[in-house]
Amino acid sequence: MQHKLLQAAEASSLRTDALEFEIGDTVDVHQRILEGDKERIQIFNGVVIARRHGGTRENFTVRRIVAGEGVERTFPIHSPKVAKIVVKRHGKVRRAKLFFLRDRVGKATRLTERLTKKGDE
Repeated sequence: MQHKLLQAAEASSLRTDALEFEIGDTVDVHQRILEGDKERIQIFNGVVIARRHGGTRENFTVRRIVAGEGVERTFPIHSPKVAKIVVKRHGKVRRAKLFFLRDRVGKATRLTERLTKKGDE
């Protein structure tokens, strides 16, 4: 439970467009990268394995496999550097944190696809 003054101060920093994704979703995170005076968008795709905190401190972790190595990146949800998040597929999960995927290799890292909305199952 946060204090009302703290909530009012943080309200200006919160993202106005809500990012709709859940744990287990395969997402493309479009991130703004500054190189000198030019700006470009870099896409990081992977599975959302964790979401933590709340308010302006809320962040999420995306995991992918690159050249046989697991790579994880943590992104702040309300950062202006995160341009948008595109959900590619919904994974069927039974827990809030998917850290068990770190120990798995190959086909064992795949999640079953969830075809219906979470409340409709």
